[in-house]
Amino acid sequence: MSHGNRFLFTNGVVSSSPDTPPVTALLEAHPGAYTTTRTHNNGSELLFWGRHLTRLSNSAKILLSASPKLLFENPGKYGVLFSKFLTRSVKWDSVIEVLVNDSMTKAMPIVLKERKCGVELAITALVSGNLENLSDFGGEFDEERICEVLDVYLHVAGYVPPLFGVQGNGARLAVVGPGRDVANAKYSDWVRLRKPLEKLRPPSITELLLSNDGDQILEGCLTNFFVICLKGNDEDNNFAEQKGLQTFRSVEIQTAPVGDGVLPGVIRQIITQICLKIGIPIREVAPSWSHRELWVEAFVTNSLRVIQHVDTIQVPNSWESVESKTWQEITWVEKRFKDGPGRITSIIQREIMERAEIEKFPVASLNSTRRVRFFIWLFILWKGMAESPGGIGGVSGSHESGGDQSPQSNVRDQDRFLPIANIA
Repeated sequence: MSHGNRFLFTNGVVSSSPDTPPVTALLEAHPGAYTTTRTHNNGSELLFWGRHLTRLSNSAKILLSASPKLLFENPGKYGVLFSKFLTRSVKWDSVIEVLVNDSMTKAMPIVLKERKCGVELAITALVSGNLENLSDFGGEFDEERICEVLDVYLHVAGYVPPLFGVQGNGARLAVVGPGRDVANAKYSDWVRLRKPLEKLRPPSITELLLSNDGDQILEGCLTNFFVICLKGNDEDNNFAEQKGLQTFRSVEIQTAPVGDGVLPGVIRQIITQICLKIGIPIREVAPSWSHRELWVEAFVTNSLRVIQHVDTIQVPNSWESVESKTWQEITWVEKRFKDGPGRITSIIQREIMERAEIEKFPVASLNSTRRVRFFIWLFILWKGMAESPGGIGGVSGSHESGGDQSPQSNVRDQDRFLPIANIA
């Protein structure tokens, strides 16, 4: 059922295996889009849960359009047909939310019973296309059967977040290889694809960074990467050093743009919003290693660590050396930051946690909202049939083509929306 404090659920059913594999094994075993978050406040809340559901559905749509094989295993003609269908479906976001929340509602009571006090939970939700069920349809399917061709895997494990600001808890980074394909989607096959980079990881390194040329740094294998950079004007630099970065005028935050091949991480999105709100200059440009003398702080982000200051960054002295077989064959150049997080990194960390409180999603609300989501989902499907040719009551067409307002319709508006009244 579980291994230690790990649990695996498939479509809401807990695994009967006595040994639950680590999350990397799950991701290697199944193609699909996934997202990872964790609980907060002693297991009582989910961090930015709504944003993760949105990112999960966006990733699935991107994979369906750009690379169906990353969502389906060995996609054949049905997989291609289904991908074309889903990319034009307006109900895709609702499908993901309902399926994942339904699995979470079944899983969390079991997990919380065995959670130790003070330990948070790392939660990975993987949505994978089920070609076996898809082929059973013989190529004939509609939106009402979407859930029958998708499997939802939930992997839950105990997690102790690193304390922010504690000396020795900083990230130690090394740039080792090129960026990934379809980087704007989070997909499980990346776990397998990044394995060859591990041979270049020096023993003390906690995260590997990606770059296509050894200078422009894109992101980490598991994180987004940011630097706080002096703007380069000598007068501003001297002013910043004298004032200890008490002003934002002389610095800017830099992080690679999504268009360069970067995952639009949940925390990355929040940081952009925070900077715009409190007036910290932020520019979407890949930090340049050749300008590292202007870097005064750096940090990495993901939904488990949230934000972690950087202690050191290592880059190969010659970019061609990343073709080496081991890290020992590479001569490294190192950038070292001051101990502990800098002032701007600390400000952003505080703002993120305040935003987490504003957007908190209590775990208990999964149960209270399940019935409402179920009825809304039924209504979405029912309304879709009513608006389709030959649908309920013989009504055909959309609002654009007449729909409810057409002379052929014999269904009253108040009758059409009775399910909402019943929910109320």
